[in-house]
Amino acid sequence: MTDRVLVTGISGFLGGHVALQLLNAGYLVRGSVRSLSKADKVRDTLVKAGADTSRLEFTTLDLLKDDGWAEAMQDVRYLQHTASPFVLSVPKDPNELIRPAVEGTRRAIQAALAAKVERVVLTSSIAAIQYGHADYSRLLTEADWTNVDSSQTGAYPKSKTLAEREAWRLMDGASRHDDLAVINPAAIFGPLLDEDPGTSADVIRLLLGGKLPALPRLTMSAVDVRDVAALHVDAMTNPAAAGQRCIASVGAYSMRDLADMLRPAFPTRRIPRAQIPNWLVDVFALFNRALRDNKHELAAPKRVDGQRGAQRLGRPLIPAADAVIATGNSLVTHKLL
Repeated sequence: MTDRVLVTGISGFLGGHVALQLLNAGYLVRGSVRSLSKADKVRDTLVKAGADTSRLEFTTLDLLKDDGWAEAMQDVRYLQHTASPFVLSVPKDPNELIRPAVEGTRRAIQAALAAKVERVVLTSSIAAIQYGHADYSRLLTEADWTNVDSSQTGAYPKSKTLAEREAWRLMDGASRHDDLAVINPAAIFGPLLDEDPGTSADVIRLLLGGKLPALPRLTMSAVDVRDVAALHVDAMTNPAAAGQRCIASVGAYSMRDLADMLRPAFPTRRIPRAQIPNWLVDVFALFNRALRDNKHELAAPKRVDGQRGAQRLGRPLIPAADAVIATGNSLVTHKLL
């Protein structure tokens, strides 16, 4: 196969898995990094994961700079735009998240349009779907959009929503709506390719680390990185993905659920059982920024309809317990606990 795919953010958790599956499927992969000093590490990581990296090359791109985008798109048939900032603690200036997300998406889409790339696959998030709604008693679907004007919508969901909106605006403006496919993943767990745990894995590291006295009453939707990567690869050529969003989620789980999944696989770890009352979380949040920035998750659980992902792949998605345990095993393997 001689089709070349540009993967932005190849050094990231998801970007690495997307590149791995593309290489295993026989594609030529051009991965973007902010500095070529990262290239050898990315290549070594993919080799250890079993990839043939003879079809892998690198380019340097910055979400906030115009340099290199036109050159990076040369001879590219498909774009996988996975690069975007993701943090648990919101920076003091929300634009530190919003600007790179929106401007990076704009640069990627504009360069892809100029190069006549056949299809763009964009990594968005369920964060672009599930915030700022008045009614959480129903399942949210791909038809729902986060209300960026709501006081319940933080900087991260705002960044993902505005970035995805920008992608659709640009593709529609070029009369190429159906050449964009968007994947909206839940919190991504699963096997780590290197020692960078990413943000979602930090939740598992917190549960296994022995320093958490009790469990906050937080609920999050979850999905395995291998399924998210498979959906990205599928979206390049699947007619059903043309001009569509696709939620990637296997369900919503509380911190207690995640702890219960981990406990049998890690019997020697001190994993908390008790839950922290919400009022006590409010007290702790005064001294813990990450907890303070995520306090809104203590409200009504947000549930999304993840059926489309399984339909696209023609099989059930990997169960949340498998994904969570794989994260825990990776943390142990990479000596991150």
